[in-house]
Amino acid sequence: MRGLMMEDQLLVSDLIEHAALNHGFQEIVSRTVEGPIHRYTYADALKRMKKLANGLERMGVKLGDRLATFAWNGYRHFELYYGISGSGAVCHTINPRLFADQIVYIVNHANDRFVFLDLTFVPLLESLTDQLPNVEGYIILTDAAHVPETSLPNAMCYEDLIAPESETFAWPVFDENTASSMCYTSGTTGNPKGVVYSHRSTLLHTFFQCGGESFEMSSKAVVLPAVPMFHANAWGLPYAVCMVGAKLVFPGAAYDGASVWELLDSEKVTFAAGVPTIWMMLLEYVRQSGKRFDHLTQTGIGGSAVPLAMVEAFEDEFNVQVFHAWGMTETSPVGTTGAFNCKVHEMPLERRRTYQIKQGRSVFGVKLKIVGDAGETLPRDGETFGELAVKGPWIVGSYHDNDEANKSQFTRDGWFLTGDIATLDEFGYMTIVDRAKDVIKSGGEWISSINLENAAVGHPAVVEAAVIGIAHPKWDERPLLVVVKSEGAEVSEADVLGFLEGKIAKWWMPDAVEFVEELPHTATGKIAKLKLREIFKDYVLPTTAASGG
Repeated sequence: MRGLMMEDQLLVSDLIEHAALNHGFQEIVSRTVEGPIHRYTYADALKRMKKLANGLERMGVKLGDRLATFAWNGYRHFELYYGISGSGAVCHTINPRLFADQIVYIVNHANDRFVFLDLTFVPLLESLTDQLPNVEGYIILTDAAHVPETSLPNAMCYEDLIAPESETFAWPVFDENTASSMCYTSGTTGNPKGVVYSHRSTLLHTFFQCGGESFEMSSKAVVLPAVPMFHANAWGLPYAVCMVGAKLVFPGAAYDGASVWELLDSEKVTFAAGVPTIWMMLLEYVRQSGKRFDHLTQTGIGGSAVPLAMVEAFEDEFNVQVFHAWGMTETSPVGTTGAFNCKVHEMPLERRRTYQIKQGRSVFGVKLKIVGDAGETLPRDGETFGELAVKGPWIVGSYHDNDEANKSQFTRDGWFLTGDIATLDEFGYMTIVDRAKDVIKSGGEWISSINLENAAVGHPAVVEAAVIGIAHPKWDERPLLVVVKSEGAEVSEADVLGFLEGKIAKWWMPDAVEFVEELPHTATGKIAKLKLREIFKDYVLPTTAASGG
């Protein structure tokens, strides 16, 4: 016997229709690439999205066609999210910080028909067009007054594209499993891998985000996504704000501390989300300038582990709650939430903080387990390390046109192997110990580079830290700590190692500390361990040199 409920399809277009109908007055504020602040409402946005959909139809865009975007967080990119997906095409966001050969691979592998790009990225695409034979045209996201002279073939102005179109458009209804958007992994090893999201997976992920144990989401919230819209759908925030009708504030291309703080203050932002690097710059700015956060009540932090020192700074100095979460491009992206359960909530502050820097617990819809080398499920005791495997309706089921990755990263019973080494505890809280390729194996035991890094950045003179394994004749590998110190700070190797005493296991203590001006980063803002290992490939540890190794 089947249930007798309506079988309406879950479609992205329903989100913006809901926002415009029920919260049409709510503002969307953008710092534009051209300079000025732009303001309009959800009702205004819907009209322009429908004009875009009509324009795409006139261009011959069909169901399933891939349309690429190279754009910052702004109102026009927001319109692409809905206008493209709502019309049945696939909104393919591309990270412009990737290497040129990766961008070429991604555009060609996805078979993108058209490319939408901000003014910032015109020179980048001009340098690549001869390698992108399938792209039919380039739409520059600006008005006629700001269109530059360009060698881009079949270039057109976005505002000219949509200007003549009607504000009336009937969003097509199709199977909710139809592709809505796609994003490629950053490809730190091998070619980037394509993740294709469906309308159904996007809506289910959005329902979760707007639940009581996720980010601070309601119509009373003012939300600033500092995580780029070209990175894992800006953590789903452009969808979640429409479901609840929150005010939306886009930072454009300006992610420095002063620019972010200015928007937080002037627009009375209550919730902001981004990677630790952005919040480090913001904290440094407010401390040096004497500014405060008069409206911000919660910040969502993910992308890499949150140092305890950052949690303490936001909460103890500025009374801003830190909400830690974990996810990947492959998990839409949020897979766990840092919300306290009732047991953790009742713990003393010091112990509660140890849970706050974990990567969180799964929400209903996402299943987690850790597995051993033979694929066996390992205990959830908070101590046993294993590879994290995930499963759920907004988790990738296979990569786009990539047989090799599909064979290696999925189990026979459908679990996705993340490549993260993690523990799970009795309450379901997950802790990322390391990436499988970054964990340091010393004397048959594992050392977590992440835990070491987080301990090191607790030192007041350390701005950023990275740990890599260096070959050792006796122990196989030993940790090298690479540090960026704050400007003007006087700190030595002995100072840093002394600070770490008592905070980590004795045998985890780095064999050496090296100070550098800056650390290499990936296109998504994470520390580029592969590059760092290349830089230090000939490094000789003092203990090795002393032993004649």
